[in-house]
This record gives sequence, structure tokens and C-alpha cells, in this order.
Amino acid sequence: MPKTARKIECSETDVTALRRIISAQKSEQRMVRRAKMVLMCAEGRQIKDIAEELNERPNTVILWRDRFIEHGLKGLNDQSRTGKPVVYGEEFRNLVLDKLKEEPPNGLANWDGATLAEALGVSGDAVWRLLRKEGIQLSRQRTWCVSTDPEFTAKASEIVALYLNPPENAIVICVDEKPSMQALSRTTGYVKTRNGKIVTAIKSTYRRNGTQNLFAALEVATGIVHGKTTKYKKRVDFIAFMDELLTELPQDENKEYHVILDNYCIHKKNDEWLSKHSNVFFHFTPTSASWLNQVEIWFNIMTRKVLRGASFDSTDKLCEAIGKYTAAYNESAEPFIWKKREVKGTQIRDTIANLYN
Repeated sequence: MPKTARKIECSETDVTALRRIISAQKSEQRMVRRAKMVLMCAEGRQIKDIAEELNERPNTVILWRDRFIEHGLKGLNDQSRTGKPVVYGEEFRNLVLDKLKEEPPNGLANWDGATLAEALGVSGDAVWRLLRKEGIQLSRQRTWCVSTDPEFTAKASEIVALYLNPPENAIVICVDEKPSMQALSRTTGYVKTRNGKIVTAIKSTYRRNGTQNLFAALEVATGIVHGKTTKYKKRVDFIAFMDELLTELPQDENKEYHVILDNYCIHKKNDEWLSKHSNVFFHFTPTSASWLNQVEIWFNIMTRKVLRGASFDSTDKLCEAIGKYTAAYNESAEPFIWKKREVKGTQIRDTIANLYN
């Protein structure tokens, strides 16, 4: 006689949970099949009939029935497995890290995965897996700039204080210039690559149509940007920009304007102009610390969105594009949430292995 599946004692809670697994759209199909087997066994159905209806082997039905009897709903989950034996263990890891201490061969500036694998006589896939596991990215680079200004702490504190707690009835402005922006004429478009991806296409040859300088001022509290393009970046151009900037800012006899600048020569020796504007105060960033000036963030955004990969037939077209972008940017401008990760010389290591030891 055909075997009858041993009836399972299922509580109403278990039955509800099993039916929820079966009906849920996000349930894994393997869990749905197992839940159906258990429910049919609970109804007293024959193992053969259950297997035929669900297109499963009878032994599979018995397996999940017994697992449910022993462990309940948790028994429907897969058991933990030991996994594939480790082929490359701690010894291989140390071998790769030690190799990275050595100078790369054949005049290479840095090691790469293929060169490491060849030097060690091992599989390239094994090297790449280890590098991914350890979070080592040999091709990526990060630059850093550590100020050697002996007055760095005092100067930086002054600027950060202006960002976090500006004086009452004052406007904090970050000012700088972006020089030598080239107006390049070149053919641009889109192209489908061999792998089917569509990417931006830029012709390698181009025509130079001159350069322009951009003075920009960022209102820290609002994120609004004021800009002016000029042919040169001389002191007279800087002063002219500051004169125009003051007319664009909110006017108030008691208003103070605190301007953050770097140590470029045209920003200094402007005592005569400052004496005529007693409510304007210049604050200079420490040496090699231009990152303290928030307008540098906007320059980076503008470069990516306006200049990179663009084509301009004249400097007038370049200036027009910058002007249009600045106006559009100001329509939804917001202040930057400014932060800077601290970098110390002691964080730098000469080899990757030293970072892991």
C-alpha cells in the first residue's frame, strides 16, 4: 500500500505562518515549496500524491516533514554549511602584503593585481579576491595637503568660527578666483561602445579660443553665488569685483561683511580700499589650506557641470554658459554642510603592510 505521510501536529499559529509564506509575493520559491509540503502532510495526504502534485521526490517531502517535526518553522530554513575549503589563507595574505613592500618591477610606479600574481606565481583571481577582501585598491589615489603655517590653528579657528557662529548682523562671504579657463572648440556627441554602452564622445583635437578668469563669491548662510568673468586676474580686477559685489549684497549701514580669502598676492595690500569700506573685513586662510574656503566646493561643482567635456567657440560663449549656470544654481541654492576630514602626517604609511600591522 502507498505510504501515508505521518500527520503533523500543526498549531493554528503554524498553519497561519505557513499560508503566509505561500501567499506572500516576496517569499523565496524554495520556502514556498517547503511550506506546501508541510501543509499537505498536516492534512494527512499520501507522500506519493504530494510528491507528484508538487513535482518533488518523495524523499524530499519526508525530509522537510521531519525537519518541521523536529524544529518547527525554523526547520524550513537551510542549515549552515561549512562552505568550500579555504585555498589561500593567512599565509597567502602575508605573502601578498610582504610583496607589496617591495619595489614594483620593470620601472612601474605602483603594483597592480596582474603584476602581483605574476611575481608570486599564483592565480590572478586569487590576488584580486584577496585585495577586494582587504579593501586594498591599488589603482585609486587620494591626495592630501597638510598646512605648515605656524599660525594655522589661530587662522583656521577664526574662519571656522565665522562659519559656525558669525557676528550678529554680518554676512560671511567666501571669495576666490578660477583662472585660465579655456574656451575650447571641439566636436562632442555620443557613441555606442563595443560592449553596447552609450558614452559621451569628445574628439581628441580641438581649437583654443582664449582663456577667461572667474571671480566668485559664495554667501555662506544662503549658498548664493555671485560671479564675474574677466580677462585677467590682477588686483584692479579683484577690487572691481569687490565693488560690484558690495552693490549686490543686502545694503545696511550697520551690516558687516566678513570676506574669507586665500593668500594670493592680489588679495593683500588692499589697505586703501579697506579704509574706504570700514564695514568690510578680510580673513585669510592659512598657507596650503585653501580647502577652508567654501567657494572651492562650488568651483568643483561648476567645473563638472559646465566646463568638463564642453565646447565653446569663443570666450563670450564660455562666459555666457557660466552666467546661465550661476543664475540657475542660485534659484535653488542652499548652504553647504561643510566638513573636512582631518589628515595628519602620522596617518601616512610607506607600505600597505604597515597599515595592517
